[in-house]
Amino acid sequence: MLTISQISKRYGDARALAPTDLQVPTGETLVLIGPSGCGKSTLLRLITGLIQPDSGAITFEGTVLSSQNILQIRQRMGYVIQEGGLFPHLTVRDNVTIMAHYLRRDTSWIDSRLTELAQLARLPQEMMNRFPAELSGGQRQRVSLMRALMLDPDLLLLDEPLGALDPMIRYELQQELKTIFAQLGKTVVMVTHDIAEAAFFGHTLVLMRDGHIVQSGPFKELAHTPTEPFVEQFITAQRAPMMQLVEALR
Repeated sequence: MLTISQISKRYGDARALAPTDLQVPTGETLVLIGPSGCGKSTLLRLITGLIQPDSGAITFEGTVLSSQNILQIRQRMGYVIQEGGLFPHLTVRDNVTIMAHYLRRDTSWIDSRLTELAQLARLPQEMMNRFPAELSGGQRQRVSLMRALMLDPDLLLLDEPLGALDPMIRYELQQELKTIFAQLGKTVVMVTHDIAEAAFFGHTLVLMRDGHIVQSGPFKELAHTPTEPFVEQFITAQRAPMMQLVEALR
């Protein structure tokens, strides 16, 4: 579905992304992981066309993205930004349907789609007239997902979608999101810094550092056959605090 060829990005003297190649197969979930500042969110924003690359090309379902076609192609992408990014002055209904109204979709189609997505995200209909401030963190993330899915996109992009949630809500939404991905058969690119979350969701994990892809493949491959010490260090660093807690409780 998505082919990234020698894409790069700099901000002044700082390199955000070195020339990068990557392919995203249709119907799979690819997870970008790595420490803060490694380039994973930059790569996601390049895919959506929110920022322009300094070099290289991105091909989406056979079409090279350009300034001339990005607005049209972006309608086939759903994007969930960090902490949801809901408009605080709009109700749940208006947040979810804003693009459908802008594109002048039929009102009956919008209402039907809204009902369908509310059921999918397990959000009661009585919440449709609430404002984001009246929702819990988990509910806001469900609304953000509904908004991203409103136009039935081919590609779903999620930037740290669960990072701001408490552990119990995060666990619950992880289970629900994975079920939704499987049910809809969407192609998904997700950004996270959490290796356990990446392993739970991802068919393919792409570990990045300093704007480079260090290793990509299934979690088992990264865990058992790391290509360089950093891969093992990254996995161990997230595992170590939990192991220390277990030892302390013995």
